[in-house]
Amino acid sequence: MRKPKVIRMVFALSLGCFIMVIFYFNSSLKPASETVGERSSGQKSRRSPLQTLYDGDQVESAVQAIHQGRRELLEEACRSYTRKRRVLIPEDLKHVIVDDQHGLLYCYVPKVACTNWKRVLMVLTGVAGSHRDPLEIPANEAHVPGNLRTLSEYSTSQINQRLRSYLKFVFVREPFERLVSAYRNKFTRSYNTAFHKRYGTKIVQRHRSNPQPEALERGNDVSFEEFVYYLVDPATQREEPFNEHWERVHSLCHPCLIHYDVVGKYETLEQDSRYVLQLAGVEDQVSFPSSSKSTRTTGDMAAQFFHNISPFYQKKLYNLYRMDFLLFNYSLPAYLKFR
Repeated sequence: MRKPKVIRMVFALSLGCFIMVIFYFNSSLKPASETVGERSSGQKSRRSPLQTLYDGDQVESAVQAIHQGRRELLEEACRSYTRKRRVLIPEDLKHVIVDDQHGLLYCYVPKVACTNWKRVLMVLTGVAGSHRDPLEIPANEAHVPGNLRTLSEYSTSQINQRLRSYLKFVFVREPFERLVSAYRNKFTRSYNTAFHKRYGTKIVQRHRSNPQPEALERGNDVSFEEFVYYLVDPATQREEPFNEHWERVHSLCHPCLIHYDVVGKYETLEQDSRYVLQLAGVEDQVSFPSSSKSTRTTGDMAAQFFHNISPFYQKKLYNLYRMDFLLFNYSLPAYLKFR
């Protein structure tokens, strides 16, 4: 008579264990992007920037359409122009800054407003202390290693979780305007003696006929033509990678391996920066600084620098930066003399 009772008890215990297992798996499979607030500071759960982007009810539809178009163009260009696929390694992620509090991944590109974006992220992550205005943070402080964490510092599982659930954004610029901006900043400013010594002396030695001893010593009078010769010289990249200020964006940020949710452009910097801050829900906490247009390198200025570059070297330089033109939908500049 006791046997049925024992069977019922075993059945009830088994059913209870099964229900507990189902409950465990349901809770463990909850999307990571749903609990940004809980993950970062134990605050009340809120929507992540990634959810805000794809839910599509928080931001002006015209702006959303622009960014959707850029994502689609980038994906199509990646399919068309890249054949070999590979796995990301930590070395690829050294330019990707992490904001765990707001669920953001930002790949910084030098000469594309990266100083101001680093300042903004320092305010958002609390690294800036009492500063609420990004412009109160000195520019050199924004570039101090360790102030902001990069994705390369995390474990493989942590990297994958953040790539899946954080809003990934990058800002790009017309490639030759960015290149001229880098040249002007690093080789024509008297205070940049470290760049003159590190790169200028080498460029003068290799690409100037009969250099003067002072130029070989200081490297502070490199012409744009000499800079171009240095860039297209195959020996340059055989020796070492390009400096980040003139490295190609696709080599810094790997847009065909990392699927960026927002591709901002320097040409629409204020609008695109506001869009990112809206998606992150922080537009009332911090504003992106307005840029000084008086010193900005423009297309007309780039044309002047390229005026003395022969069509042969223009073509070689374009081939070097071709993928940035194609991936980010920039046209061949009208001032170039080759077709």
